[in-house]
Amino acid sequence: MQLLCSLTVLLGVASGFADLAPEGAGYPRVRKKLIESGWGMPDTQWLPQNLAEMEQQPFDGITLRAVGHRNASNSVPLTRAFNNEEWESSWFQSCVDDLRACAFARFTDNFVAVSANPGNVDWFDDQAWNRIATHWRIAAWIAKQGDLKGILFDPEPYEGPHQFQYKDALRAQLPGETRSFDATCAKARERGRQVMKSLAREYADMTILCYFMNSYNSGVVAQNDVRAGLEEKVYGLYPAFIDGWLDAAPSTMTFVDGCEGGYLFNSAGEYLEQALAVKNVCQQLVSPANRAKYRAQVQTGFPIYLNVYMNSPGSNWSLDMKGQSPLERLRVNLDAALRVTDEYVWMYNEVYRWWPLSGREPMAYAMKSQRWPEVFPGCARAMRLAGARANGLDDYARERLGAETIANLARNCDFGSDTAGTNAWGCSDWKEGGAPAGWTTWQADPAKGVFAWDRGIGCTGKGSARMAGVQIGCFIQTYKVNPAECYAIRAKRRVQGTGKAVITVRWQSPGGKWTAEAQDRRTASAASDREWKELGVALDVPQGVGILVLLLGAEGQATPEDQIWYDDIRVHRLD
Repeated sequence: MQLLCSLTVLLGVASGFADLAPEGAGYPRVRKKLIESGWGMPDTQWLPQNLAEMEQQPFDGITLRAVGHRNASNSVPLTRAFNNEEWESSWFQSCVDDLRACAFARFTDNFVAVSANPGNVDWFDDQAWNRIATHWRIAAWIAKQGDLKGILFDPEPYEGPHQFQYKDALRAQLPGETRSFDATCAKARERGRQVMKSLAREYADMTILCYFMNSYNSGVVAQNDVRAGLEEKVYGLYPAFIDGWLDAAPSTMTFVDGCEGGYLFNSAGEYLEQALAVKNVCQQLVSPANRAKYRAQVQTGFPIYLNVYMNSPGSNWSLDMKGQSPLERLRVNLDAALRVTDEYVWMYNEVYRWWPLSGREPMAYAMKSQRWPEVFPGCARAMRLAGARANGLDDYARERLGAETIANLARNCDFGSDTAGTNAWGCSDWKEGGAPAGWTTWQADPAKGVFAWDRGIGCTGKGSARMAGVQIGCFIQTYKVNPAECYAIRAKRRVQGTGKAVITVRWQSPGGKWTAEAQDRRTASAASDREWKELGVALDVPQGVGILVLLLGAEGQATPEDQIWYDDIRVHRLD
């Protein structure tokens, strides 16, 4: 039986949990993040006084509005960046001051909103586009000076003509002019370059999170004549504008196609198919010269439209719950979205709110007083837990174990008893001889090492489990578990001489067969300092699993003088 497998991202520190890569590597984990957006999008003025309450919600960042002031009676919303007006940075200084007054803690990835409104600017109007480029530069300046991650771009014009629709663009042309679709695309690409140059001068390493990029037009690629298909599409000029972005974007700039069309995604397969489309199909809407840059700098993101879990079954904006509760369906889809996304999942919310409103939100008049955790009980916890699972559970384990007392499931955890519950669900080659009560042992051939209950040494003074001269072996305890449950496991270890202390978690089916081997977890320490130090791992139970197998192991002990002790074993279910 191959009990000791090396694998995956692990956790292990002297105190608590930390995010470490596999042994010998130095690669940080890519954190998956949940970003709030929608009708309750706050403005910068509202943030400083309400941030502490807002950060109690299960998000890693928010989208926010910046509103400048031309004078005491004239406000200038940054969301209306696609207009032919002169703006000055000084009008938005108060927005920067508001952001600098915020001490962001949980909200690490925040974005200032820009929309394609009013959408009535002629692509061929140089003076107007100089002004639009200035508006984008001001957005980048606000984001940089306010320590935001970047800009949220909503390409949808909610008023007037569609900026990215060719037939609407024709309406802006002067009498007697006839601008072809190709000529308009070339001009849209030029404007994309112009905007990107303004952005890069202010904030070269920002992230531009778009509700959607080329994902909207991915279906056009299947047509025989892609150009003709784009000419008829509402956002047919948008790929050219994006291509212009890529023309001028520095290598430090990151783009996110937020795939807004995924509001009704309801399976892992749909998220995977969309990611494939963004990575593969959508690059065919980019010029060949920019495809390598597209592959390197454009991420796939996904939306979660929370209202579809609450709307009446069978309505246009509702989901098939597939025999599950709305809360369970939300958990399944959140897990899938966070697993497949490159980095960001953004949550769009309508009608209900997450925090107090200022009354200045554009849709405040249509929002109800109830908050999402009230009308959808359990949703906040499901969201927080989904984010925790996507990021290795280390932060969640710290938070839960630090906030409350959680039962310890380990039997004879301090090795202070000569009686304990039996170690059920064992394998035929597990031995009881030499093991402390409640534990069994396993050792690879040749089995020359010694396992013992050491009553004289322990970090708590009651005893410990000891191994000496063990090349490969372990103490074992098993626990009944269910898929998707989350656990934190901690143990104290003491090392003398050569050899490595290794904690491994493996999985068995409910019937006791080994399974999910690719999701084994392992953390190790070789420090021979004769001091008690802690190893820990946080994990969630894979599908098809019914038994968690905890292995307190030793590797590479050469002589009987090489010894490892384990004590103070803690197994906590976190959810």
